[in-house]
Amino acid sequence: MNKDTVNGAIDQAVGSAKSHIGHLTGNTGAEVKGAIQQIKGHVETAIGSAKDAFADAQREANEESKREAALADSRKAL
Repeated sequence: MNKDTVNGAIDQAVGSAKSHIGHLTGNTGAEVKGAIQQIKGHVETAIGSAKDAFADAQREANEESKREAALADSRKAL
């Protein structure tokens, strides 16, 4: 989990609260601003998830490369 994921979750929660309060009070502006903040949070969370997935894939590729190099070295020793 990275800062984008955390910030996204926070924006989703705060936006939801703002939107709900705006709806309850009849304040359409607050309701819309809350909905926009919620959407921003969803986008931020998606970006964070994509960054995490990329980092995981990169880490796995590096580990696979090391395993292949070790296997090649062991074959040379035979």
